[in-house]
Amino acid sequence: MARELDEDDVRVRPGRSSRPRTRERPDHAEAVPAVVVGVDRGRYTCRPGPTPQRLVAAVRGGSMRRTSVVVGDRVALVGDVSGTSGALARLVRREERTSVLRRTPDDTDPAERPIVANADILVIVCSVTDPAPRPGLIDRCLVAAYDGGLSPVLCLTKTDLAEPAPLIELYRPLGFPVLTTRPDCDLDPLLALLTDRVSVFFGHSGVGKSSLVNRLVPAADRAIGEVNAVTGRGRHTSSAAVALLLPAGGTVIDTPGVRSFGLGAVAPNRVLRAFSDLAAAAEHCQPGCEHLAPSPDCALDSAVRDGAADAARLASLRRLLAARGTPL
Repeated sequence: MARELDEDDVRVRPGRSSRPRTRERPDHAEAVPAVVVGVDRGRYTCRPGPTPQRLVAAVRGGSMRRTSVVVGDRVALVGDVSGTSGALARLVRREERTSVLRRTPDDTDPAERPIVANADILVIVCSVTDPAPRPGLIDRCLVAAYDGGLSPVLCLTKTDLAEPAPLIELYRPLGFPVLTTRPDCDLDPLLALLTDRVSVFFGHSGVGKSSLVNRLVPAADRAIGEVNAVTGRGRHTSSAAVALLLPAGGTVIDTPGVRSFGLGAVAPNRVLRAFSDLAAAAEHCQPGCEHLAPSPDCALDSAVRDGAADAARLASLRRLLAARGTPL
């Protein structure tokens, strides 16, 4: 017959403390500020301070394992920040982002994938031929720029092979800079926009992003691919985003070429905020209005009829909003 256990028979499992686990975390007051300039398989290449030659390899510390960190993030490092071969620091804090370029796997998936953080300018690189321009992808990039707090610039390449005027006219109503380039052209107009700013170059494969980066940053030596003669699409040559210092001041972030750009996490009102001339009129729309088409509930059409808004700007806005659900 089993006997009852008394207090002396109770055993405590070794190695387990009955004291509550503390929630206090070290403040890492001695941490060194840095900027992430490259990410590769869980290793982060960081630049502490303004010295371009000093790069530090780091991994995320325990408290950061669930925190997204991308190129452009401002972070804090502890440990070995000497940058010597074999040295490894720990990334213990990510500062608040001022902007973020992100996309989703597709338009029905709201899971965001940050691409670059804290950039000022999104340079959308598009060739006028070889490969053919894809306005749908340009529109999606514009939506992502307006949504993420970046100022867009459209850079049209290969203008020695085809006429850029149709694309220029398509995007003129939006009011942002549209530049044209060719292999032998002067890049000073583009450089003037980028100097002392953080810019990210984005576009689909084969449009000449890496060629532009190599001209702007001669020491970059970014790989350049060719366009497939059968598919008309470029080959991915940049495998990961990387931040490079401009000789004249500023940072250029080159990104891998893309073939899709999901906008599942973008709300219409976040895009509308970039159109200050239309946002005021939209406040008079009926609740739930998505501003996609002429409707009695959409006050934007009344604003155009009354001369308070420009018809071309409204058409551009609606094209961008429609891009959120239009297959590429």
